[in-house]
Amino acid sequence: MITEELQKLYQSYTGVPAENIAELPSSGSNRRYFRLTGIQTLVGVYGTSIDENEAFLYMAGHFRKNGLLVPEVYIASEDKTCYLQEDLGDTLLFHAIEKGRATSVFSEEEKELLRKTIRLLPAIQFAGADGFDFSRCYPQPEFNQRSILWDLNYFKYCFLKATGMEFQEDKLEDDFQKMSDVLLRSSSATFMYRDFQSRNVMIKDGEPWFIDFQGGRKGPFYYDIASFLWQAKAKYPDSLRKELLQEYIDALRKYQPIDESYFYSQLRHFVLFRTLQVLGAYGFRGYFEKKPHFIQSVPYAIENLRELLKEEYPEYPYLCEVLRELTGLKQFTDDLKKRQLTVKVMSFAYKKGIPDDSTGNGGGYVFDCRAVNNPGKYERYKPFTGLDEPVITFLEEDGEILRFLDHAYALVDASVKRYMERGFSNLSVCFGCTGGQHRSVYSAQHLAEHLNQKFGVKVELVHREQNIERTFEATI
Repeated sequence: MITEELQKLYQSYTGVPAENIAELPSSGSNRRYFRLTGIQTLVGVYGTSIDENEAFLYMAGHFRKNGLLVPEVYIASEDKTCYLQEDLGDTLLFHAIEKGRATSVFSEEEKELLRKTIRLLPAIQFAGADGFDFSRCYPQPEFNQRSILWDLNYFKYCFLKATGMEFQEDKLEDDFQKMSDVLLRSSSATFMYRDFQSRNVMIKDGEPWFIDFQGGRKGPFYYDIASFLWQAKAKYPDSLRKELLQEYIDALRKYQPIDESYFYSQLRHFVLFRTLQVLGAYGFRGYFEKKPHFIQSVPYAIENLRELLKEEYPEYPYLCEVLRELTGLKQFTDDLKKRQLTVKVMSFAYKKGIPDDSTGNGGGYVFDCRAVNNPGKYERYKPFTGLDEPVITFLEEDGEILRFLDHAYALVDASVKRYMERGFSNLSVCFGCTGGQHRSVYSAQHLAEHLNQKFGVKVELVHREQNIERTFEATI
């Protein structure tokens, strides 16, 4: 029935029937997409919500008229259940940056696609709003208190309650109201895409094109940048996120002046709100509709939430208390533990051989401490190890070991940061000296303490020749 309707539209538009109609993979919505090939290749769309379809048709026409890169709609059925639009190909931005997402190391080509996308966002928000009739939006014409509370309750009923957690609804609702007040102090007459993320951007001839904007409405520009850069499965490292935020701010200045300190202070509230909204969607689509893609995305969103809660949100004390309990639930911490980094730090004697890597990873560092002035050549230090005050004082007053460790810290810190971003689970760092008693023990001990304090990672410390083992538990 659907393909017959699309065939009628194709023949009406081109004058000849389509040679083939193939259904395309479905998205998170209930719309269905088909590729019609023949004298011209077009994409057919079928949607059960007439209001939503009409919103898309209006928006697509308006954005095209304003020179924005969106697919052209050629023809729609009389009842607006079906329409044919421009075929932009098969490359979603989400897939174009797949290697970067998998490794958290984005190539220059991937970064440039992200920069192009971010630089275009203010155009659809500001130029797209020029002459726009927001009464044509569906289901709401603007981002208001009602829509905010809908999304927060979506999170409460479809995700939070599904975990089985107990909480006081009245106190939670009080904080929901406070969040609504904070978000609405940023109201502006701009177009808010609402679901702006890498799955809703297509790459055609190296340029980003915007799709699936039918849920848009009038609202603050903060929401879209929060939605894009904190997309759960995009896995942008913090350094790249900061770079793209600066690109966005620079592009935004074309339309209005920006106070960067206020921008960042307000943005974090939208990031928290968007994360809760996304978890609500994941709960409904995953737990209730049993769609695996959404269930698989939950751990990434929980990790985003965990990171956000490292900084206080004093405006919402009870909400934050509930969210911290949520991120600590066993079903989420078990997954986190599988992906957490453990650094194994060892001291050893070269005459007994370099330690084997028991993880099978085979990577890491081996630092040779033998160039550092050796307290072991003095009789009075022979009873002691690098953990004892006389040896510590000797090494630190001499100073060579401090300069040596500065260089070791710089190398290891960079690897730990990268390993954490990429989800690696093991790193090995070994310090060797002549007897595995003084210099190597001091170095390994201090690196272990340094890494645990700076990064909060789990560190397993082994002084092999001293038969001493200690574990510094993760604090992240």
